[in-house]
Amino acid sequence: MASSRSTHTPASAGGTTLPSRSGRSTGGEAGDAARAAAQAPVMACSHLSLNVNGMPVSTEIEPRLLLVQLLRERLHLTGTHVGCDTGQCGACTVHMNGRAVKSCTLLALQAQGAEVTTIEGIAPAGGGLHPMQAAFHEHHGLQCGFCTPGMVMNAIDLVRTQPNLTEADVRSGLDGNLCRCTGYHNIVKAVLAGAGAMKGQS
Repeated sequence: MASSRSTHTPASAGGTTLPSRSGRSTGGEAGDAARAAAQAPVMACSHLSLNVNGMPVSTEIEPRLLLVQLLRERLHLTGTHVGCDTGQCGACTVHMNGRAVKSCTLLALQAQGAEVTTIEGIAPAGGGLHPMQAAFHEHHGLQCGFCTPGMVMNAIDLVRTQPNLTEADVRSGLDGNLCRCTGYHNIVKAVLAGAGAMKGQS
C-alpha cells in the first residue's frame, strides 16, 4: 500500500499574499497561518497490518486515523459511507473479525491484525450478490441507497447471531442504523428474506 502521509501546503507558505476584499494584498494573517502550520507538531506514524476483504494490507498511518478513513481514503473502498461521524447512523458499518462495528468510532490501529470485511467483500467469490444484498434488491429495501451498505452489513451479523429472526428482532437489531427515506418496512422484509436465504445457503 502507498505511504500514508499527505502534506498540504498553505497557499501563503511560499510568501504569496492573499487579496483583501478591497483588492489590496494583506500578508499578515496569511503569514501567521503559514507559520502556525509550519510549527504544528507532526504525529509519528505507526505501522498497521491487517486483512481487508481477504487481502493483506500493510501501511504507515498516523495514530489518529479512523478506520473509516483508512477504508475510504487510503484503500478507496467507498461503499463504506460516512453519515454522522458520531456513531449514530450506522452508514459506516463493517465487519471486524466477523462482528459488525461502526468504523467511524474506531481508530485504524484498533484493527491491528484484524480481518475487516466491507460491503465490497461480502459477495461470493464466483460472482453475483450475497443473499442479503439480493434480498434488499428483490424487496426494494432501499431508495437513495446511502444507508444500504451499513444496513446490509449489520443485517448479516444479526442473522449470524440470531438465525431465527422475528420482525421484532430485526427492528431491534437495526436500531443503530438510520434510514431517511424508506420508512423501514421494506428493509425489515428484506432482512427477513435475506435471513431465510442465508439459512438455506448454510
